[in-house]
Amino acid sequence: MGLLKRRLASINRTIQLKSNEAAGHEQADAWSNRDLIPLPPARRTWGWFNYFGYWAISSLNISNWQTPSSFLTMGLSVRQAMLIIIVGNIIIALFSALIAWCGLEWHIGFTGGRVVQNRYSWGMRASYFPLLQRILLNFIWNAVQCHQGWNGGRLIAVCITCIWPSFARIPNSFGPNMPTTTYEFVGFVIFWFLSTPFLLLRPEKFKVPFQIVCIWCGIGMLSWMIWGLATAKGVGPLWSTGQELPEGSKFSASWLIMAGINQTVGGLAAGITNGSDFSRYARNRRSYAIGTITSCVVTGTLVCLVGLVTAASCQKIYGDVYWNPPDLLMVMIDSGNGSSKARAGVFFLSAGFALTAMFENICGNTIAGGIDLAGLFPRYIDIRRGAIITFVAAWIVQPWQLINRATTFISVLSSFSVFLAPIMGIMACDYYLLRKRKVRLSHLYRTDESIYFFWHGVNWRAIPAWMCGVAPTLGGLVVTVSLDPDPPRALVQLYYMAFLIGFFISAVVFYAINLAFPPKHAMDQYDEFDIYGTFTAREARRVGVVPIEDETDGSNEQIIVDADARKG
Repeated sequence: MGLLKRRLASINRTIQLKSNEAAGHEQADAWSNRDLIPLPPARRTWGWFNYFGYWAISSLNISNWQTPSSFLTMGLSVRQAMLIIIVGNIIIALFSALIAWCGLEWHIGFTGGRVVQNRYSWGMRASYFPLLQRILLNFIWNAVQCHQGWNGGRLIAVCITCIWPSFARIPNSFGPNMPTTTYEFVGFVIFWFLSTPFLLLRPEKFKVPFQIVCIWCGIGMLSWMIWGLATAKGVGPLWSTGQELPEGSKFSASWLIMAGINQTVGGLAAGITNGSDFSRYARNRRSYAIGTITSCVVTGTLVCLVGLVTAASCQKIYGDVYWNPPDLLMVMIDSGNGSSKARAGVFFLSAGFALTAMFENICGNTIAGGIDLAGLFPRYIDIRRGAIITFVAAWIVQPWQLINRATTFISVLSSFSVFLAPIMGIMACDYYLLRKRKVRLSHLYRTDESIYFFWHGVNWRAIPAWMCGVAPTLGGLVVTVSLDPDPPRALVQLYYMAFLIGFFISAVVFYAINLAFPPKHAMDQYDEFDIYGTFTAREARRVGVVPIEDETDGSNEQIIVDADARKG
């Protein structure tokens, strides 16, 4: 028994992350590690183009290309579909900047050690709750992005077909009970292995990959549209689609537009929620604001427009509407029987789409999942280890089962804003209104005498605020997912506004509860000294802290004691 204990202790020491002795604030313990502390200036390498690329990757993909189709099938016109896209992208840009601003000012992430940005709202222990929601969504989205329809797996299969046309005719070795084919599964496996090396890159090193992906896929999309227009000599009848609401529809076009906006924003709710995980890498606040707003609004709208025009022009060429790029690409090469020139062009297009899907999945889901897991187990997991775990989890989730068997699965994911929007409302209210944009960093990474520990690590005020934001729209989510043929009209209408309702109700309730039952400690506290070496001299002056080298001989512990004494 003694030998076993010694071996287990040895294994435990081996797998634990090592603290950086040269920098005392980079300790690896139950609440912190190198990837969770406030980022120092040397690690903040992202400029405006990096953020433009980060959000462009979320736009330069198949799902965004297909977005107009979902609105046209609802019976809306082309103009109404584009209105939804423009308004939805503007809301995404504004809320992304709103939630991410804490990371820009204090250089902490959404997770940052069991959800730093939620730690001061929910309490040190209750911050697990929003974190677990994020981890679950990251695992699922990571799997979905790897396969079927609008993801990298089928695009890789198209690339292989362009090189070896016989691959399209590979026999299906799976039985009838397996909801995928050998052709699709091989594409998924290859996509998975090609993505693996990029897991070794830390987020601050994504500059060059972002540039390559954005340029390649952007040129490919524009070239595809130009080819379609030139070959078809104009757009097809799809472009002039007018409003054709289903007969007996219970909802007017206005309500369907509202539903479309909610769906657009809800699809990126997870990315908005953890915006500070990436905004903290910004060299300055202007870089994030310019890159995010221009990319969300401009690139997001243009990709949908290009997808609509391309589908419309190819309708004239092939006689059918193909919204799914892998399907259209296979038609263009006649399932591998086309000319070598056609296969070369299709390879360029499909490879660009696949590369974008790869980086969208790695950056938006895998890396984000790695950060979240690092928040759960900071002593053992950093971003790199967490990203690998999230990526491997794709095999456990089995996306071929989810996508092909659950017709409402994507609707469920998009409607996750029912649960995430109230969390964002609490975050925004707490940071801007209650704390007046002040955060005491030294108390976010410890439990002893921390002002954010509240009652046994739980800020009970956040719980009823979150529940009040979820309650009005939860019924609409249930009847929508269950495909109720005759749902209560009021429930569905509330669900169509789930993001805005959840955000503002939770924000208002949280504010009211804090006024009625204020916390024991003042909410606008902050450290007078730059304990973690987080700020440049200019940033330190802006937030009102003293740079570490000006007031200390290098002892971080002494700084904390002095700061505590001054703050009382």
